[in-house]
Amino acid sequence: MVVVPGFDFSEEDLIQSPYWFLDATHSVPPWTPMFGWFWVNFCRHGMQYGAETLNLPTSRGWDWRFNSGGGYLTVYGVSDPEVIRRRTEAFRVSIRPFLENYDDLWTGFKQEMLGRYEQLKAVDVERATNGELLQLLEATVDTTRRMWEIHMYMMYGVYSVYSLFEDLCQDLLGIDDTTPEFHALVSGYDNKVFQVDRRLWEFSRRAHGEGLSEVLDQADTQTIIRRLKESEVGRLWLTDFNNFLLEDGWRLQRMAEINMPSWVEDPTPALQIVRRFLSGDDTFQLDVKRQELIQDRQETLNTLITRIPPDEREWFNLLLTAAQHAGSFSEEHNHYLDLYTHAMIRRTVLAIGKRLVAAGTIDDSEDVFFLIPEDIRRTMWVPEAHRLQRLIDERRSQWKEWQQQPNPPLLGSLGIDQAIKELVVTKDPIALKVVVGSMPQVKTDVQADLYGTCGSPGLAEGTARIILDESQLGDIQPGDILVAPTTSPSWTSVFAFLKGVVVDRGASLSHAAVVGREYGIPVVMNVFDGTQKIRSGQRIRIDGTHGHVFILPDE
Repeated sequence: MVVVPGFDFSEEDLIQSPYWFLDATHSVPPWTPMFGWFWVNFCRHGMQYGAETLNLPTSRGWDWRFNSGGGYLTVYGVSDPEVIRRRTEAFRVSIRPFLENYDDLWTGFKQEMLGRYEQLKAVDVERATNGELLQLLEATVDTTRRMWEIHMYMMYGVYSVYSLFEDLCQDLLGIDDTTPEFHALVSGYDNKVFQVDRRLWEFSRRAHGEGLSEVLDQADTQTIIRRLKESEVGRLWLTDFNNFLLEDGWRLQRMAEINMPSWVEDPTPALQIVRRFLSGDDTFQLDVKRQELIQDRQETLNTLITRIPPDEREWFNLLLTAAQHAGSFSEEHNHYLDLYTHAMIRRTVLAIGKRLVAAGTIDDSEDVFFLIPEDIRRTMWVPEAHRLQRLIDERRSQWKEWQQQPNPPLLGSLGIDQAIKELVVTKDPIALKVVVGSMPQVKTDVQADLYGTCGSPGLAEGTARIILDESQLGDIQPGDILVAPTTSPSWTSVFAFLKGVVVDRGASLSHAAVVGREYGIPVVMNVFDGTQKIRSGQRIRIDGTHGHVFILPDE
């Protein structure tokens, strides 16, 4: 059954490219049809828009396909030397805003998107006519398209200068972005995701000081809200908390999907973070750690700058300043772009779903997640004349089958090693710094159980905790070592309680690496099958600096 018209994977796509990688970071578990339609259409558009607007010398962005709920990608590489030369000349001009005016550039885009979100939220979805809901759908589609244009223009620009800085460090200093010295140069920066966590920590400290800790320790959200409303101090706390959610709670429990509620709809995830912080310190850990990182950064720079030839120092410092935006942007864009836009998509389509239920077109408002915009466009004007439940039931049945039959990591005629080589040749900065990363180097003399790469340096030993998705985050105990396929912004707050992190896949600008460095805990990335070889409860020792994981014998 066709789910995303024009972008469902077929054998003919192998004529275009012999390799298509599964985006395991975002499309595991498999997407619902509605979200898959939005992602594949517009992430694809945004990546090609960003690459072409910047004239990336050796990449023209990614193409995407939908297969059994998974997003599959390939890169449009550039190999003609003359084309590369022309694009390189244009790139030198288009990249300058990222070197000279990053703050104004990013601030302008944030303001643009926040303005768009306010326009979408201004529509009273309960009173809107069917035609007005259709207009809201088209405005949401347009907002999603624009979000991905900004997203990928910024990401390609920021990650390109980061890669240029890494190349310069390799040439002048013999270090790259898997070494502690490099990490020190680009760590110690705040971002909006950390600021949201800090607000939640502040709510926990306030609750503790106002005698509300026992109330917030209740088993379910409704009980917490009911108990808070029983006292004046609790009502004031709850009012301020709800106002915070209306400002910064437009995020879903899963970053890349719309079939789970936002914090605005269900504050349970935010309250769980507050409750977790209640058992912590009276000091926000990141504030303390950031001061240490800032000092370490300056000391590292003072040491390394003496090794830079004097005539190279101005260029080195310019690229360093630009590269230092990469970590904060890597986290912050999720708040202002992905998370917020996906919450708006959910708000719009769920309102349409409720209207279709009222008309008898579908049985349940959340059935709308198994439709796509084309289905809504052809039925919304006169919904009572249509019945879409059979189509929904067929797609839901397919979706359930997808959950039981995981997508393969690669579609195509190439083996995984050769496909990665093909990808690396394109020098696409997002592929190299987020999706693929460096490959592990096996050292037989070390006798590690798993080999990966350095996401954040350091040593740690503790209890492994396997976490496969956001719903299991409550299982984490203080002092655990998190073992996961990957992590995302909704996982950030648990890093304060971890000794270390091991992820199956990741690169230097992926979430686990960036957040691990800011918290000062070791992270080992790209072990590929850590969630398969390690069991929850096992003792493990990790060496983030060298990318080694050791499973310790039972005591």
